[in-house]
Amino acid sequence: MGVADSEVQLRVGQEILLDAVKLWTDILDFVRPRISREGFETWLAPTKGRAIRNGTLEVDVPNSFFADWISQRYSAEVRAALAGVSGQELTVSFRPRDAADSGVLIRRTPVRRPSMKPNGYRLQAHLTFENFVVGESNRFAAAAARSVAERPGANYNPLFIYGGVGLGKTHLVQAIGNHALALKPGLKVYYTAADDLFVELIQAIEKNTRLEFKNKYRGLDLLLLDDVHYLIGKERLQEEVFYIFNSLHDAGSQVVFTSDRPPQDIPTLESRLASRLGSGLVVDVQAPELETRIAILRQKAVMDRADLPDDVAYFVAARVRTSVRALEGSWIRLLALASLDSRPITIQLAQEALKDLVKEDEPVDHNRIIKACADHFGVSLSEITTGGRTKQLALARQVAMYILRTTLSLSLKEIGSLFDDKDHTTVMHAIKKVDELKIKDPGFAARLEKLSKGINRGEPR
Repeated sequence: MGVADSEVQLRVGQEILLDAVKLWTDILDFVRPRISREGFETWLAPTKGRAIRNGTLEVDVPNSFFADWISQRYSAEVRAALAGVSGQELTVSFRPRDAADSGVLIRRTPVRRPSMKPNGYRLQAHLTFENFVVGESNRFAAAAARSVAERPGANYNPLFIYGGVGLGKTHLVQAIGNHALALKPGLKVYYTAADDLFVELIQAIEKNTRLEFKNKYRGLDLLLLDDVHYLIGKERLQEEVFYIFNSLHDAGSQVVFTSDRPPQDIPTLESRLASRLGSGLVVDVQAPELETRIAILRQKAVMDRADLPDDVAYFVAARVRTSVRALEGSWIRLLALASLDSRPITIQLAQEALKDLVKEDEPVDHNRIIKACADHFGVSLSEITTGGRTKQLALARQVAMYILRTTLSLSLKEIGSLFDDKDHTTVMHAIKKVDELKIKDPGFAARLEKLSKGINRGEPR
């Protein structure tokens, strides 16, 4: 073989390598906005395209655990990206770098997870009631969701589930769809988010296919509409949702909505639509209490076949209090670090994994918050927790409840138990009252911010 031939062969080889690198980079760019930032940075960012051989894209990953995890969790996204970016029929093989020298190749062809099921849409098989951890923070919502899934159109129609970001609302509505289809495979079930519905409506208007759009929704047995707070300011979409709901409800079909707030608190929502949304059962999903957070972590460990010591579960759950999504992100980070370094899961490892995700300060004690609020308003600890109905006492108690909720993410029931077992509606009213005062009174908002910051820093106020 001459020099020229050698150069040609080398150049061809480089082009094959560069094609694999570029293709995988394009795939990652496609997948990035479609999954969580934590998931992408932890699992996909450390990967690299290696080669394309015999219709297979080989991808380097740190180790075998990464290969398994990416195949199980992101196969649908990778396959969609492959089809969208390459336009070819390719499979993917993940090659662990720790096995590169041994010549061991773990071949993982992404499992097809179709976006469309028979009579269903976007129902993810893993979002079921069986793996939804129930606690005091979501017990009522979970029970209502299961009841609707077992008898669509007969119980609680519509069902409106609201709560903060990452608390499990989407999991619940997906579980409703999956369970309903498991019981009656012939049901016409459709899941969509309100922002996707908006895009679909715009396309129907542009293509003059509004009749098909209307018929598609009005023929359903079960409509699962996620994130209806997206309807804010979109009068045309609100009108369509109103008529879709009326049509389905009149036909005895079930409708389930989710939002980050109750119907009456969604601004600029047309009154007749707000009335329809709240005409059935309205339930909330709260931030999970400590016991539920520990249970969620333990369930994740079982599903991932990992050994999670009790002290580590408590350590993580005590520090990640904002949402189930944040808790899952912390667990993924911890699991990835343990896999990368081949280390057992310990508190020391958890400290390393969580250092960029949570504050290093010790968790604020609820007694310190209540005492600080009592001192700030010039009342005693016993008065703020148990006695008195004066305006000053009521405001002090409401502020304490508000800061407990925003700082510690305690459930409404947990907060009520600290104030002579007040029920959750009283706590909810207190939090709403403080939110309203913040908007109406800038002076009060400044005092509240100063008090909250002082508590977090351990300063007397």
